[in-house]
Amino acid sequence: MPRLARSEWYDLTRDMNWKLSYVTEEEAWPEDLSNSYGIPAERWWTWDEPYKITYSEYVHNQVHKDTGVYSVNSVVARSKLFEQLDPGWKAAILAHYGAIAIPEYLASIAEARMGRFGRAAAWRNMATFGTLDETRHGQIQTYFPYGLLAKEPRADWAHKALHTNEWGAIAARHLFDDMFTANDAVSTAIQLTSTFETGFTNLQFLGMAADAMEVGDLEFSALISSVQTDEARHAQQGEPTIKVLVENGRADVAQKLIDHMFWRSWHIFALLTGLSMDYYTPLEHRSQSFKEFMNEWIIKQFMDQFRDFGLEKPWYWDEHFLPELDWYHHALHLGVWYWRPTVWWNPDGGVSPEERDWLEEKYPGWNDTFGKHWDVISDNIRRGKPELTLPETFPMVCNMCQIPVVTPAGYNAGHLASPAPFLLDYQGRRYSFCSEPCRWVFEQNPSRFQGHLSIVDQFLAGKIQPPTMEGALAYMGLSPQEMGQDAVNYAWAFATRPAAAVAS
Repeated sequence: MPRLARSEWYDLTRDMNWKLSYVTEEEAWPEDLSNSYGIPAERWWTWDEPYKITYSEYVHNQVHKDTGVYSVNSVVARSKLFEQLDPGWKAAILAHYGAIAIPEYLASIAEARMGRFGRAAAWRNMATFGTLDETRHGQIQTYFPYGLLAKEPRADWAHKALHTNEWGAIAARHLFDDMFTANDAVSTAIQLTSTFETGFTNLQFLGMAADAMEVGDLEFSALISSVQTDEARHAQQGEPTIKVLVENGRADVAQKLIDHMFWRSWHIFALLTGLSMDYYTPLEHRSQSFKEFMNEWIIKQFMDQFRDFGLEKPWYWDEHFLPELDWYHHALHLGVWYWRPTVWWNPDGGVSPEERDWLEEKYPGWNDTFGKHWDVISDNIRRGKPELTLPETFPMVCNMCQIPVVTPAGYNAGHLASPAPFLLDYQGRRYSFCSEPCRWVFEQNPSRFQGHLSIVDQFLAGKIQPPTMEGALAYMGLSPQEMGQDAVNYAWAFATRPAAAVAS
C-alpha cells in the first residue's frame, strides 16, 4: 500500500464501518457515552472529515513540530529572555499555564471517548489523532513551565492549579469536566471541537503566538504555534457531526449544545484572554483590543457557521452576549486585581495614564465608569494605604460558571438594568447566577450541576477552617509566596503623563 497514491486507498482504510453481529449496537455504543440522538447507524456513516491525514503523515508532521519547538526551548533556557519579559506578560502566560496545561490532558480523555464511541469509523480515526494531540499538548505545556521553576516558582501552578481548590481552578475544572470528561461523544464533538476549539482557542492561540513574538517571548510563541497547528486539524470534528444532526432532522440538538457551551466558554475566555489582551500585554504591543478581537474573529466566524448550517444565533446573543463585550472583562479585571492574593499570578493593574487613554479610545466611557474605581484605588496606593486595596471577605460566586458575580460593576457602568444576581430555588436549595444564560444552562439539566459547591458554598458549609480570609487562602492551596501581588509594584498608580503631553 505505501506504493499506491493515498487517494487510491485512503477512503477504504478510514471508512471501515459494518453492522455488528456479536453484540448489539446499544452494547457497543451505549447512549451515555455515544448518544446517537435517534439517528440510525448507517446515517452516521456519512460522517466525512474535512481535513484528511494518514498515520505516517501525522507522525512525520509531529516529529518536525516537536523538533522545532523543543529546540527553541533548549536555546531559550540558557538565556535571560524570561527575566527580561514585561511583568504583565509574565502574568498572562502564568495564568494560561495554570488554567490550560492540565485541561489539555483532560481533553485527551474527550478525544479518546470519541475515538472509541464516535458513531463512524472515519470519526474514530480522526479522534485517535486528536487523542495523541491533546496528550502532547498537556506534556509540552507542563514541561515548558517546569523549566521556569528556578526563575519563577509560580510556574509550578501549571501542574498544581487543577489539583487545588483555588477559585479560578474550580471555574476551569467545572467547565472542562462538563465539556470533556462527563460528555457523550456527539456532544463532545460539537461542544469541544466546534464551539470551544474552532470558536475560541484556535483563533486565540494564533493571536497569542503573534503577541508573544512581538513581546519577545520566543519560547511561548513557538509553543502556542505548535499547539495551534494541531487544533486547526482536530477541531474540525465538530463540523461533520453538526451536518449529520442537521441533515437528519436534529438541528435542535446541535443548536442547544452550541448555545450551552458557547456561553460557558465565553465567560472563561473573557477571564483569561480579556484580561491578558487589555491589561497585561504591554501597551506598545497591543495590536487590537479584546472587543475588536472578539468582533473580528470569534463573532464573525460563528455567524458564518450559523448561516452555513442553517442554525440560529444563540437566544442570548443580542441581549446578553454582545453587551457583555463592553463591560464584563473590565469588571472581572477589577475583581481579580482586588482579590489578587487569591490567584497564582501577579495581576497588572494596567491603568497608567497612557493605558487609560488607550482603554478610553477602545471603550468610550471607560474613564467615567471603570476608571473612577481605579481613581480610588490609585489614590489609596499613593497615600501609602495599600491595605485598603486588599480583600477582607469573599464575593458572591455564580453557581454555574463559578466566576465571581460582577454585575454590580456592570450596573454602575450603565450596562445593566439591575445589579442583582439571578436566583433559582430548586429542591430546597437557593442557587445564585451571574446572568440569565448561566441560570438557563443550569435549568436545562439540573441533575448535572446541582451537587456542586462553589468556593463560597464550601465556605458557608464550614469546609474552610478557620472561616477567615487566611483560612480560605490556605484552603485554596496558596502559600504567602504564591499569592498574587501587583505585577509592577503599583508603578501605574505613580505614573505621570510626559511633559509634552501635559503641555499640549
